[in-house]
Amino acid sequence: MLTHAQIWRAIDRLAERHGLSVSALAKRAGLDATTFNRSKREQTDGRPRWPSTESVAKILAATGTSLDDFMQLVAGVRMGGRPVPLIGFAQAGAGGYFDDAGFPVGGFWDEIVFPDIGDDHAYALEIAGDSMMPLYRDGDVVVVSPSAPIRRGDRVIVKTREGEVMAKELKRRTARTIELRSLNPEHPDRMLHDREIAWIARVLWASQ
Repeated sequence: MLTHAQIWRAIDRLAERHGLSVSALAKRAGLDATTFNRSKREQTDGRPRWPSTESVAKILAATGTSLDDFMQLVAGVRMGGRPVPLIGFAQAGAGGYFDDAGFPVGGFWDEIVFPDIGDDHAYALEIAGDSMMPLYRDGDVVVVSPSAPIRRGDRVIVKTREGEVMAKELKRRTARTIELRSLNPEHPDRMLHDREIAWIARVLWASQ
């Protein structure tokens, strides 16, 4: 059962995860800056006021957060930091940094401290270039998991067997192909056969 306190605490955690105040989070989502203020969490007679479904949906879209990830925040996420590998996109496209399952290997990387979300396989990729704008910009860091389940609508990092690395949204997946929606409207959507894919990993978090 969801409680009033859990929902509001999850919104606070989502803002914290992205280095934002709740006011800045609201503005990023196109909402009034006071939408999530503490003064708005109770009605004048003291009864709890719940955030609207629309406002929650907008902050999830604005931060690239899936509903599953938000529910993890509702349930409670370990916020203590831990070091994770930080790999550049150029490195990700080169050989020797990942095994066949998409897990980083070799140890030749930098590290960043990342809020612990309970995924020991997570690692970070630093975005390069503008092909993933407006969602991800040059220098943004995304934390991904090669072991997390992937569903339609999730944002993913895909590496092809030819060494191309891209950030897309999973549009559709069949037994033999995946369809990917481009995050940048100036770049085309893609359809890849399984044989073309080296690995695919779900984006769990982005520092923007």
